[in-house]
Amino acid sequence: MVFMDNQKKETPIIVQCGIYAIILFVAQLISSLFPANFSAPAPLIGVILLYILLSTHVIKLHQVEKLGDFMLGLIAFLFVPSGIQLAGSMELMKTEGVKDILVSIIATLILLIIICFIGAALIRPHARLAKSAK
Repeated sequence: MVFMDNQKKETPIIVQCGIYAIILFVAQLISSLFPANFSAPAPLIGVILLYILLSTHVIKLHQVEKLGDFMLGLIAFLFVPSGIQLAGSMELMKTEGVKDILVSIIATLILLIIICFIGAALIRPHARLAKSAK
């Protein structure tokens, strides 16, 4: 009798890159189907596709987790040029800084509220399905 090992094998980085590349390629194809006056960015569609694939267990978390963690670690590094650009325009910040900060705070709060409602709307049906499956 052969016993199965419950530990999940780590997916090689090149395979994880391939998974992300395929998802982004499909997202680009979908994005090009939208009319010109309603552009949908391919990365946004890619994130939605990745969520759907993870939720339906077509892709397992361990198959994309290592590269995803690496890319999350790069986020701070990628925002450094924005900070440098902002520091270069200090004269503008002196005159319009309070308005810019206020608009940024309000926009962030609105975005967070919308994300919370969308997340709750997505979680409710998933929870009902899980409850009815038991």
